[in-house]
Amino acid sequence: MDGEVSLTRLYVMRAFYLTIILMVGSMAWPALTNPREPLEPMEGVGFSFWGALALLAVVGLRYPLQMVPLLVVQMIYKSLWLLAVALPIWSSPLFDADVAQFARSMAIGIALDLLVIPWGYVFANFVRKPGDRWTAARPG
Repeated sequence: MDGEVSLTRLYVMRAFYLTIILMVGSMAWPALTNPREPLEPMEGVGFSFWGALALLAVVGLRYPLQMVPLLVVQMIYKSLWLLAVALPIWSSPLFDADVAQFARSMAIGIALDLLVIPWGYVFANFVRKPGDRWTAARPG
């Protein structure tokens, strides 16, 4: 299946993983390791998720195809945030310039995810390919 993804695409994916490491990791890790004040529980969940995302992106530098689900998760969480958080407050006073900028960042991120993810590989390996067995193998 690796032959289906070009070397150029693999390098683009590696560059994308590196971008995740640098951009997401530079926000998450300082907030987790040296917070100015204790993190609120849900804020801590967000930073912890981003920290995990950045750490797993390091694995993606070496194994870009095996870490494709990480990119799909990233695209899904950004889409959910836009639909479940930004959209409901779109026309309210809560939708201020900061939220608008964050929403733009999320939308750009989704667009980049859609471009970088090798969809043919995803469908071949995660949709069409048979899943792992659910029961023990039968003897003989």
